[in-house]
Amino acid sequence: MDREEQGRRRKLKEIEELGFRPWPNRFATTHAVASVLSQFDGASAEALESMPETDRTVRVGGRVTALRSFGRAAFLQLLDGGTAIQVHIRKDILPRPQFLATRRLDLGDWIGIEGSLFRTRTDELTIKATSFTFLAKAFLPLPEKWHGLSDRDTRYRKRYLDLLSNPATREVFRRRAAIVTSMRRSLDDAGFLEVETPMLQPLATGAAARPFSTHHRALGIELFLRVAPELYLKRLVVGGFPRVYEINRNFRNEGLSTRHNPEFTMLECYRAFSDCGDMMELTEAILRAAAATVLGGEAADFDGARIAFHEPFVRRSLIEITGEALASRGILLEPAALRRRAPLVEAHRALDLVPPPAATAGKLLLGLFEALVERTLIQPTFVTGYPVEVSPLSKADPDDPALTERFELFAGGLEIANGFSELNDPDEQAARFGEQMARRQAGDEHAMDWDYIEALRHGLPPTGGVGVGIDRVAMLFTGSKAIRDVILFPHLRPRESR
Repeated sequence: MDREEQGRRRKLKEIEELGFRPWPNRFATTHAVASVLSQFDGASAEALESMPETDRTVRVGGRVTALRSFGRAAFLQLLDGGTAIQVHIRKDILPRPQFLATRRLDLGDWIGIEGSLFRTRTDELTIKATSFTFLAKAFLPLPEKWHGLSDRDTRYRKRYLDLLSNPATREVFRRRAAIVTSMRRSLDDAGFLEVETPMLQPLATGAAARPFSTHHRALGIELFLRVAPELYLKRLVVGGFPRVYEINRNFRNEGLSTRHNPEFTMLECYRAFSDCGDMMELTEAILRAAAATVLGGEAADFDGARIAFHEPFVRRSLIEITGEALASRGILLEPAALRRRAPLVEAHRALDLVPPPAATAGKLLLGLFEALVERTLIQPTFVTGYPVEVSPLSKADPDDPALTERFELFAGGLEIANGFSELNDPDEQAARFGEQMARRQAGDEHAMDWDYIEALRHGLPPTGGVGVGIDRVAMLFTGSKAIRDVILFPHLRPRESR
């Protein structure tokens, strides 16, 4: 224990000796500090003085973030939920034990104040304290003596200090909450039912990703943290809920980066009697409404670009846009060649990219798109027409069975949504799962979900679905370059032992 903490603990003991409980259970407030400012900030000094005392008396709680003592009086700043107000302490107004207790406060302590509002000579709205209650002692000082917490790693590991000292961080998470609220409102208004599906699942299905696994002792079975809720949500459509959505966590046991966290938040929704085109329209409407709520209809500033979510989203085909990117690098391939393995392997080699062993033409095409195109899609862009072999849950395009009715939405160089016309033919779905199982030996992590196939055999109507990455949308709407900046408690590598 360092000297500063020893001194703070000594002050707590002295406060207790003055008759205060050191850790009281509650403090009844009449206002939050923000509501005090909202209600009274427009009132002049004369208007406040003319009010009855009871009308301008408030009880507020908060953390002490500034303290100036002048012998028989003191001014302190009280912070509550990111909003601060000044408090005036006077020896001739407070009972003696209460005044003496204020002399033993440290920055970071929590206190309760009752008093009447007035304005100082500098016209600052202030509470003249008539009653003081001690609520909690901060044994450790505020970050960098309240000058802000700048070290990024410490901000992630001790988010509570980041929130306390950096108003911009608090604003990021207010915006994130507003995004989720807006999305939920859009879907509720459109007649969707919000549901919850299992986090612990007997099979790792719904997306091509490596799962986290655990063991359930009572049942004696292995379970997996879900990589996606998709197959459960479509079971609900089979069961008679035509419009369902879920906003919740997915887990993928993979690497960390500025765009990836092993635990992340997704919105997934499914609508019966709809297709890929309908879901593109729904996705655009949801994001446009969220942008209007959070950004006020303005463009999002992200990584030096202005991203206009209020403008119509661009639509491009995967084959077309990848062919253009190759042509810009001197590799000219006809659309038919972009469907064949050999030309795509040669294109990889010409670009010094290593083609995955035994990769299908569809996977090679997707690899070129990800390497050459994805990060260049700054304005909101729907990319459509993904090959069947990389879209195992999507319906084939009736006019081109080698491709599927699938889209991905990109903005700011980030993939933020993935949707398609859901495959509802149980025999074809079983065959696609079988193909995935055959590739499992090559490292793919998939399981044959026979229960889902059985659900499809009971009949799934034509259905459209989409998943939207909440964290990445939050990155775009807050100008955050790293996903860790929009997750309150991101996963981090352990610090080296010192």
